Amino acid sequence: MVDAIFGDPRLARVYDAFDGERDDLGAYLAIAGELSARRVLDVGCGTGELAILFARHGHRVVGVDPAAASLDVARAKEQPDGIRWLHGDATTLPALDVDLATMTGNVAQVFLTDDGWARTLRGVHAALRPHGHLVFETRRPERRAWQEWATESGPTIRQVPGVGAVERHLTVTDVSLPLVSFRYTFRFPADGTVLTSDSTLRFRERDEVESGLTAAGYRVLDVRQAPDRPGREFVFVAQRAG
Repeated sequence: MVDAIFGDPRLARVYDAFDGERDDLGAYLAIAGELSARRVLDVGCGTGELAILFARHGHRVVGVDPAAASLDVARAKEQPDGIRWLHGDATTLPALDVDLATMTGNVAQVFLTDDGWARTLRGVHAALRPHGHLVFETRRPERRAWQEWATESGPTIRQVPGVGAVERHLTVTDVSLPLVSFRYTFRFPADGTVLTSDSTLRFRERDEVESGLTAAGYRVLDVRQAPDRPGREFVFVAQRAG
């Protein structure tokens, strides 16, 4: 089931305004260069920011996402040729033979069960060429990011082109580790509409992620810091084995 923040057309339209500058995307572009990747799969591509960045730098890109509303936003953006948008997830992909697959933001943490995470890793594995790479980030549980979320006070307000002012408030609703649930409440002052979106993320320890990758047919080549959030996230660089 797709969270409303991605699947509701009105919320998908304002998503980028609250997502910030996405300073992390340049690091993924640099890793693609480091790995000499030309064909890229962006799993959970959302509104398409990373996929479009890759395409602007000459990569052939497939962006896949289960939220049709987010894909509609992505398709409407100005973009170069070379992007293929797919509605679905890693388990529904056709044969792609890509050099690199990425999962940015919270994507790696939305798979709450061991089975769902394993099926996703296997789906990506099948989409990679032999010895292709998977790169993704996931928050470090020991940093307890949810405690910072819980201290946020007052709404965040953004001016969204074509929409006007939008207010967003974050509330942590449950902490039952390794799962953390939270709710975004959006208010549209222009017409008084209030919409909510509930989400849950799974915070996996480093050794849990590494063992899952190994079981799904990958070799872990490196575990890095996120350059824009040092000490807060693991960035895994894995290679399809065999």
